[in-house]
Amino acid sequence: MWQAIQARETGRTPPNSFANQLKSRRVSSLQLSNRKDFVSPHRGSVNSLQVDLTEGRYLLSGASDGSAAVFDTQRATDTEASGLIGKHKCVFSVDKGHEHGHKFAVSSAVWYPIDTGLFVTGSFDHLVKVWDTNTAQAVVDFKMPGKVYRTAMSSLAMSHTLIAAGTEDVQVRLCDIASGAFSHTLSGHRDGVMSVEWSTSSEWVLYTGGCDGAIRFWDIRRAGCFRVLDQSVTQLGVRPPILKHTAVSAEKSSSGGKNRLKTLQSKHTGSHNMKGSSSGKPSVEKPRQKRLHPGMLSTLDRATAHYGVVTGLKATNDGMYLLSAGSDSRIRLWDTQSGCNTLLNFETGRLQTSKAIQLATSDDPALVFVPCMKTVKAFGMWSGRTTMMFRGHYESVHTCCFNSTDQELYTSGADRQILVWSPGGSMEDEMVQDEEVAEDKDNWSD
Repeated sequence: MWQAIQARETGRTPPNSFANQLKSRRVSSLQLSNRKDFVSPHRGSVNSLQVDLTEGRYLLSGASDGSAAVFDTQRATDTEASGLIGKHKCVFSVDKGHEHGHKFAVSSAVWYPIDTGLFVTGSFDHLVKVWDTNTAQAVVDFKMPGKVYRTAMSSLAMSHTLIAAGTEDVQVRLCDIASGAFSHTLSGHRDGVMSVEWSTSSEWVLYTGGCDGAIRFWDIRRAGCFRVLDQSVTQLGVRPPILKHTAVSAEKSSSGGKNRLKTLQSKHTGSHNMKGSSSGKPSVEKPRQKRLHPGMLSTLDRATAHYGVVTGLKATNDGMYLLSAGSDSRIRLWDTQSGCNTLLNFETGRLQTSKAIQLATSDDPALVFVPCMKTVKAFGMWSGRTTMMFRGHYESVHTCCFNSTDQELYTSGADRQILVWSPGGSMEDEMVQDEEVAEDKDNWSD
């Protein structure tokens, strides 16, 4: 550790590289924390976890007993073992006993992306509620046609405050917090929608995964979905060069312009010949092909991304790739620009088949955290190999949430517990180890 700090001070290591190396070392040493413990108030399986996007401090959870809770991940409410273990009790919670609480299981809980003053919950009681964090009161309600599986808000949105809600109905609905009404209804899926995810590169693009095995891309500024992912359309992970692509498209456009000019000239000369000759036969017009509405085109496309239900979606932070999990126990990596399956083989085990799961990713190193029954596996983003395995839950794990601020991983599941996985050791321990190694070395010459 001292050598890395010295390299940064002398300028041999750039500051960004030093920070990335430190984060990578911390993430690679994740283990069950023995200094931080969350006291869960939930009496049912915890279905959703999310850390706020502004401070990276407050953890929001939703459970199947109809409750939602907020935890402070940095300040403990109590201590044990002479102050070595910090007990983190919830700052506040809302349950069935609350006057505005949900009557059935809370399937999704997400923060308002701009600040921590609002959060959104979706429940099996067919309601999506917007809560005021300061007063713990519901300020807006949206009535859905069925059970709510997943809700999502765009972290990039500057022009809208829309909540995407996936329910057991075939239509995806966008709820506008500002007006308190539905602004969009997206039709295309043939079964319920279990997972929704906003793009991390555009505030207008939405990804949805349905129980029909389809993953659809939507631009909310236009009608119909503009892409349906097909697992048989593949590429070997590498995008085609941009310059070559633009050159080919330019050649096609130039050749297309020449062809159009030739056809216009031939039509022009043909019309003159027809007028000049009185014995010319009248031309027979071909029947025009009926053009379909984009929304109808999306319903006719029956491509599938998984053989079964799409249980989870997660976009990478750069917005270039999309991860999907299905009830066929497969994890696939998709190129969002081309819509191709990258054919990356993840060493997966058994995944949840009848319930939505929550994936998590980290940048340095590039890892994917996936709930695999009672364990959580960390896969290399570009290799698909299992790099770490986390065991600590007694029942099935449903959610993973990675906190990039503290390099911590939070997991929850059917055992009602929220576990914290923190980097092993501390910077002081690493410095002491470096000093001990330096002391063991001698200056003798060979």
